[in-house]
Amino acid sequence: MIGFQEIDGVKIAYRVNDDGLSDDRKSLVFIHGSGCDHTLWDYQFKALGSDFNMVGVDLPGHGRSEGAGEQDVERYVEWVRKIVDTLALRKPCIAGHSLGAAISLTFAIKYGEVLSGIVPVGGGVTMPVNEMILNGIRHDTAATLTFIAKFSVTKKNRRKFVQPLVDGMLKVSPEIIYGDFLSCDRLDITDEIQKIAVPTLLICGEDDKMTPPALSRYMEEKIPGAELALIGDAGHFVMQENADAFNGALRDFVQRIHE
Repeated sequence: MIGFQEIDGVKIAYRVNDDGLSDDRKSLVFIHGSGCDHTLWDYQFKALGSDFNMVGVDLPGHGRSEGAGEQDVERYVEWVRKIVDTLALRKPCIAGHSLGAAISLTFAIKYGEVLSGIVPVGGGVTMPVNEMILNGIRHDTAATLTFIAKFSVTKKNRRKFVQPLVDGMLKVSPEIIYGDFLSCDRLDITDEIQKIAVPTLLICGEDDKMTPPALSRYMEEKIPGAELALIGDAGHFVMQENADAFNGALRDFVQRIHE
């Protein structure tokens, strides 16, 4: 079910369980990555929707949300905080992919007291973006997004996932996608990562070339009590490429932190 909330004069879209949100279920908030939208999490909604409140956010300018997007992770964090507040979600767990991982990590640093946990997927304390990608998004969008998708998805999964990913990202304006990647490029929470005090499950595909497992291993060492799940047969889009393993790890973590 798609819902809308007006936040700071901007209509923000989000997907929730077909039966709505329930006080009897724990809440999971899903934040997509650069140029994507809530449909990135379709496999999670299908598998986990009967167990948890599911909220798949379309960031401003993405999917069915209005707005112009941002060029800074902290500004996206403020949008997510306002969405959490507007929906009156009590101690949600935020799962975020890529740019969404950066948002979840930064959210935990700034507003950890309102969370039960975070699940950064394919992230890092820094996430530098090659200048050729930033320029290519503006000047040859389709070719650049095709390259990104092929590079991101492990070889055995490309036939199934690359074209749908490209088609989805092409629905977002190049300037907004540029801002997303620029937000990642500007990220540096190296000196703040140890401030995260909420339960943390880091997830990364074993064949992730965009944000290699070494970035998640570093965060595992720096975040007190953090856990790491490396998922086989998957690249950067691990939540789609190996959904069963991803969903199992996510379900186990969320159930344990709420016991």
